Amino acid sequence: MQKSIRGSGKIVRMESFTRRQFVGTAAASLLTARGYSQVSGAGERLRIGVIGCGGMATEHMKSLVKMRDRDNLEIVAVCDLFDKRAEAAAKLTGGRAYKDYRQVLALKEVDYVLIAVTEHWHYQIAMDAASAGKHIYCEKPMTRTSEQAKRLAARVDAAKVKLQVGVQGMSDDSYETANKFVRDGALGKVVVAEIDYSRNHLDDMWMYEIDPDARPGVNLDWKTWLGPAPKRPWDPERYFRWRRYWDYSGGIASDLFIHRVTRIIKALGLTFPDRGVASGGNWYFKKAEVPDTFNIMLDYPDGPTVLLVSSMANDTAVEHVLRGHKATLRFTRTGFVIEPQRLFAKEVQPVEHKKTGAENVELHHRNLIQAIRRNEPLKCDHMLGYYGVVACEIGIESFRRQQYIKWDRTRERIVKA
Repeated sequence: MQKSIRGSGKIVRMESFTRRQFVGTAAASLLTARGYSQVSGAGERLRIGVIGCGGMATEHMKSLVKMRDRDNLEIVAVCDLFDKRAEAAAKLTGGRAYKDYRQVLALKEVDYVLIAVTEHWHYQIAMDAASAGKHIYCEKPMTRTSEQAKRLAARVDAAKVKLQVGVQGMSDDSYETANKFVRDGALGKVVVAEIDYSRNHLDDMWMYEIDPDARPGVNLDWKTWLGPAPKRPWDPERYFRWRRYWDYSGGIASDLFIHRVTRIIKALGLTFPDRGVASGGNWYFKKAEVPDTFNIMLDYPDGPTVLLVSSMANDTAVEHVLRGHKATLRFTRTGFVIEPQRLFAKEVQPVEHKKTGAENVELHHRNLIQAIRRNEPLKCDHMLGYYGVVACEIGIESFRRQQYIKWDRTRERIVKA
């Protein structure tokens, strides 16, 4: 093993690091992490490994560096298939730089990992992290498919580790508070929920800058990056602008709607939908594979219907509301309000909730830290992540198959309606 000095920016490489060696090391790590995670009130310094060092991960790392003293944590390892990114992350955090994520998972000192890679790699890395006994912060969506989500949820339960999905809006207390009013019947029977996530762009959507320094086979491992996706020759468009391609992303559904549907699921206490259908297309931006305008309609057992609305070519917002027979709950920038229906104005009292918390990466990491140390409930655990993946995948599959899609609750799988 070639060693590097922490923070030097040099990449640690382990070409001889085999899968068998990793599995053996992971099994030993699992026993250590299980013991740590079960220590109530443990206040030891938490050591973090970062897997994926692109733009989103950099924002995470900046927050974690800022949290270092207050929350008693340290980033000890960073990993990326593009050397330039790994070296920049090492300089930012002081952690050692690696190219193979399994090297990070094999480090006994790592307590939890941040997974901030492309969507098509979330599942395998999270599965390996759980097997290695590491607690996990996984950027959204938790996985690409519902089958992957089901397997990962089972692995997390078996490993007894904490997994926080990076839907950081769940660190705003509005949605769990709304659920209390829903359960208490303040809205009556909720029949419809509506929410959107829209943007606008001058040129095209998700057109991130292409770094001319990227040289596959020299300082970037393109073959490994493709991973489970179809094999293709080097294409900087696909590497730097991967959200535009079905091979690596679910587009609007998995990048944007996952933030919104998770809020609705939490607020209404939902689990799996019964069926769903999607519509949309490339109505303005013609070059991306994924649509620029996308809508999903989901029916949950015995209601409600959930409407998810988005366009990447018009950012006019749609109100985020829960429509009940007796009252409507409307989410606002400061929390939410409950307004009675005219027919029930004498029965239902108006409510205004001022939120605590926020849609904030720092708060979301702090929640995971408190879950590890004190077993506090996670704001977006693996089951909430699972429910969100199913909702989004139904929309993606409906759009791509041009079919109504149903969820088989017994077998937990997507089927044709």
